Amino acid sequence: MKLAGSGAQAYLRKPDPSHTAILIFGSDSMRVATARQSVITALVGPNGEEEMRLTRLPAADLRKDAALLDDAIKAQGFFPGHRVAFVEDATETAAKILTAALNDWQAGDAQVVVTAGQLTAKSGLRKLFEGHRNAVAIGIYDDPPSRDDIQSAIQTAGLAPPSGEVMDALFGLAQMLEPGDFRQTIEKVGLYKHGDPSPLSMTEVLACAPQSAEVEVDDVLDVVTMGHANELGPVLRNLYAQGVTPVTLCIGATRHFKRLHTVASDPGGASAGIGRLRPPVFGPRRDKIVRQAGQWGRDRLERALIALTDVDLQLRSANTAPQNALMERTLIRLAMMARR
Repeated sequence: MKLAGSGAQAYLRKPDPSHTAILIFGSDSMRVATARQSVITALVGPNGEEEMRLTRLPAADLRKDAALLDDAIKAQGFFPGHRVAFVEDATETAAKILTAALNDWQAGDAQVVVTAGQLTAKSGLRKLFEGHRNAVAIGIYDDPPSRDDIQSAIQTAGLAPPSGEVMDALFGLAQMLEPGDFRQTIEKVGLYKHGDPSPLSMTEVLACAPQSAEVEVDDVLDVVTMGHANELGPVLRNLYAQGVTPVTLCIGATRHFKRLHTVASDPGGASAGIGRLRPPVFGPRRDKIVRQAGQWGRDRLERALIALTDVDLQLRSANTAPQNALMERTLIRLAMMARR
């Protein structure tokens, strides 16, 4: 049986213990690991491994000794409760072994949980689980967490339901971060709020959010939008020293000026246009974008976007000009434009 969308997310939170086996696959190992952890914890509880009701089997070991899986499925433990045999990082070579194990499975045996990387529709593993009458296959894709996923993470962290504004901020944060980073952010917020029954605030979310290279790119863009061309050199050197490339900087600058253009183009003014941004922005950053959009105006922002498009084409072409110099010259032009 194949599950996808909201049905798959609901199943990952509350898997059916009567199913023979569950396959979780996807190209993002962090997302797959998070889903697998959720499933196994729901099936055996937080003490399942300590009570020897969880058996971990690397798929590579099964190639050497296929009987390991049969032993794990049939073995009876000392502690009562549901049992799971977890096969990690399975590949197509494990399909034959898993086929035999699932065909031999009986009620009362350990439930089989299998993780794998990206699998095509023609994959033998996928066909085995999707075609089995009592097994489930779930693909984990690169879609950002939904609001239901975020609410579930908040509940797991022991946090009270946040206000609509804070929920919007968390949703925006989830669109920008890698899934593992977002999950760690929620866990950090849970620790930060431990024993504090007050509602989660915007300040607390921002305090726990990770600081990434994009923040450093934003520092450069702040210098440009304020027209401080004389400050660009040192800031750019520090940014390039961290490994940020001119192409990455150009993409970040284009994204930023597109945001400003969206805000400045609203008939109701910048204060109204800020609400059109997706993902939404909040706190001090929101005020900064409104201020910058109002200072630049739509016409100058359009000229800035044309300049950034031109340099982007040059950076991606066979042009032999130094890329750092091309990007720096464009940013200086934009900074000078901000003074007019």
